[in-house]
Amino acid sequence: MNYAIIAAGEGSRLVQEGIKKPKPLVELNGEPMIGRLIRIFTQCNAESISIIVNAEMTEVKQYLETMEIGVPLNLVVKSTPSSMHSFYELSRVMPHGKFCLTTVDTIFKEKDFAGYIKAYESIADDSCDGMMAVTPFVDDEKPLYVGVDDDMWVKGFYDKRQDDSKYISGGVYALGDKAVKVLEQCMAQGVSRMRNFQRAMIASGLKLKAYSIDKIVDVDHAGDIATAEAFING
Repeated sequence: MNYAIIAAGEGSRLVQEGIKKPKPLVELNGEPMIGRLIRIFTQCNAESISIIVNAEMTEVKQYLETMEIGVPLNLVVKSTPSSMHSFYELSRVMPHGKFCLTTVDTIFKEKDFAGYIKAYESIADDSCDGMMAVTPFVDDEKPLYVGVDDDMWVKGFYDKRQDDSKYISGGVYALGDKAVKVLEQCMAQGVSRMRNFQRAMIASGLKLKAYSIDKIVDVDHAGDIATAEAFING
């Protein structure tokens, strides 16, 4: 499995609230968030890890360049206008085939993530084009609701809750080459934002499965750090 991390955001809210470290280097229980993700990925049979950081994140770049992770590390240093644009930059350096993408501030329990990856790896390529991590736990300021049928096939992505959307996006995406083609089309058409890319996958006929994880949290504010630590320790 190939993995990718979007770590190109500025973390402006954390800075405004007195956090001096770049967001990827903010520590949870003494471990930088980006280092935690890399460790979890290597424990989940990583074949490669691709990461994008913005051009101002010299500390993060230096941190990554000193790591020895045992698999190829593809590092992109580029400032982008959105996560979808960051994803596109990563898609240009990632190996072909199945991959899992997440943002650096998406926090989940290790056992939950391992179960998700195992479920995705067990699916035949011709039966499913991707598996989206979803959660019933709403902790996002602007959640993306995910509509599913009784068999957890994704029906749609909504800005507001619908009758079929008891889940929201967890910000973790297990996808493949078909999704990258949709991404390229979105870029060519001037589409922006990850949620619009996800809608484009459905509109393009991709078959996406939802995988429920009880709780996934984000670290957007200084107060989220202690909350995330308590969550992963619980």
